Order: sequence, then structure tokens, then C-alpha cells
Amino acid sequence: MDHKALALEMRELREQVAGITDTAVAAADGLLIAADTAVTIEPEGLAALSAAGLGLARRTAQATGRGTLRRTVTYGSHGCAAFYAVGDTALLVVLGDEGMDVDRLHRVTQPVIDRIESILVGKSVPAGAAAAPEHRAPAGAGTVPVLAEAVPGLLQKAPKGV
Repeated sequence: MDHKALALEMRELREQVAGITDTAVAAADGLLIAADTAVTIEPEGLAALSAAGLGLARRTAQATGRGTLRRTVTYGSHGCAAFYAVGDTALLVVLGDEGMDVDRLHRVTQPVIDRIESILVGKSVPAGAAAAPEHRAPAGAGTVPVLAEAVPGLLQKAPKGV
């Protein structure tokens, strides 16, 4: 897995949408793959809770005939959390403050999810495939700490109904 490419995707998503405060990528079973979170957030706990929530949302979508789950969003009094399925084996978590433009987030996230999925399965991501320069934050933006070297079983299919 190309950890630098994964970190770049997470950072560039944050740079494209104002109000994103934290991001993480986790396996569908809740194991953390990578995170860029505040010190007040436990990334491993966020990964586990996100996987559980996305699993319930997937089951609900299937049970009600709504098709394949793409995303779910939870709104709180201090912001929101968006959870995106990354294929059948992983998920992307995006936390934002009250000012995060959720509509813009949804518009720019799908290409990012596609590239993250390619990174996780070991496919090369074309150079320059990330965000266009006009959508990037000014130079000097922070880097994304990658927290996990590898997740055993990541590429295995999730059990039916998860």
C-alpha cells in the first residue's frame, strides 16, 4: 500500500472543503488504516465506531431496498460526521465543523474514494490525479500522519450484510 499517496488524498480532501476538521480511513471491520485527527479524538475508536455505523447503514439500505450504500451523514450540534463506503472493504470518515459545506464535500469525495480504493488494493494512482491546483489550500498545509502500516485481511470481502 502506498501510504504517501493515501496521506496525500486525505490531505487534499481537507484542502478542497472548508470546515473539515478530521479524516480517517478504516477497514470495514473497524481497524484503523490512516488518520489525520485532532488529539482530542481517538482514531482507533473513531475507526471502530464508524465501521459499526456504516455496517448498520448498509444493512438498512439493503433491508429497505435502497440499493448499495454510498454514504451516511450524522449531524450534531457542533458539526457533522460523514461516512463513505470505499468499496466493500473500507470506509472514509470525514468530520467537520458547523461551517463545513456538506454539499461540496459530497461532490468532491467520489473521485477521492475511487483513488483511495485503488491505493488500498495496490493499483497505481496516476500522477496528478488528485485535486486540481485551484482547489488546493496554500502551500505549507500540514501533513497527514499515517498510523497503520498494513491491515491483515483488508482485501478480503466483508461478510454478507456488513
